[in-house]
Amino acid sequence: MSQSLIEARLQTLGIQLPPVSAPAAAYVMAVQSGALVFLSGHIARRAGQPWVGKLGKDMNTETGKAAARGVAIDLIATLKAQVGSLDRVKRIVKVMGLVNSTETFTDQHLVINGCSELLFEVFAQAGQHARSAFGVSQIPLGACVEIELIAEIE
Repeated sequence: MSQSLIEARLQTLGIQLPPVSAPAAAYVMAVQSGALVFLSGHIARRAGQPWVGKLGKDMNTETGKAAARGVAIDLIATLKAQVGSLDRVKRIVKVMGLVNSTETFTDQHLVINGCSELLFEVFAQAGQHARSAFGVSQIPLGACVEIELIAEIE
């Protein structure tokens, strides 16, 4: 069986997809409706545990960006589990990022770039997406970042 184009890009980037996380409450990790796949919010994790922190207090923008990149890897793993081959992804349509931050922190958009930039690297033109980035006072389990994604598949 030949390796998919997207899996080859992941390998080139040194990324091995992790096992898909189980939902932490009363929801599912992904739902497909027609050609759209909606992924539930995924929180940042480090060493298998929630990556706890607040941007502008005990985390800086670059650390938050690294956390968002990690979330993107988890989102890709969930997307693959839902659709089989990542080569079926026609487009990453929308990304919404929540950043656990102080009221004076204003670089939420730069934090979520960690996710967006990886999606561009992995999916190329199909990874270009619409996006929102919000600062929030808290995220479940104290995580620093939570991101959800909508993809269109063939």
